Amino acid sequence: MAKKGLSVEEKKGRMLELFYETGECYQIKELEKVAPKLKGIVVNSVKDIVEKLVDDGLVDTDKIGTSVYFWAFPSKATKNKSKNLNDLIKEQKKVTETLEALEKSVEASKNTKTDEDELAKILAEIKAMEKEIDTAKKKLNAYKENGSKKVKAMAKKTAELKDAANRWTDNIFAIKSWCKKKFPVEDKDIDKQFGIPDDFDYI
Repeated sequence: MAKKGLSVEEKKGRMLELFYETGECYQIKELEKVAPKLKGIVVNSVKDIVEKLVDDGLVDTDKIGTSVYFWAFPSKATKNKSKNLNDLIKEQKKVTETLEALEKSVEASKNTKTDEDELAKILAEIKAMEKEIDTAKKKLNAYKENGSKKVKAMAKKTAELKDAANRWTDNIFAIKSWCKKKFPVEDKDIDKQFGIPDDFDYI
């Protein structure tokens, strides 16, 4: 059985290790020599991986004369990760607050004469929140792979956010039930009218 190659993220991690451990500045041609030997990164992917790290802000680069050099230090990575985590905390707080507001709106809609326009507006906001929740979860999963203690705490908060989203999904099903009692329509007709996907369910 052939040995499984390294994923892009694994290559990026190993390349950063090379910069951190050696503390040297390299040209691409130099990295293409040492990276395969020291970190098992194939030659033809070295340039692409370094460019991705530059795009991520984890590796610095500058042109000196006719040569282009690359380098990276752990202190910058720590600073970047701290900033990203703080941004993610703010983003998740915003999503949580919006979800709470939506839950109140949905709950209120069950006790009032909600018309179709209002219901459509709520469902549109719900779809937007689903995308934000998915984005936040993907970011947290990416940081979890780096073993950050802060991210582990964020993962716990994400689980709480997931529970809140599922409670909110309960309310959506309750609204559908209300619509069927209020109007002589089937589930599929409600889904079609308000753009609710066939696979809409708990997260």
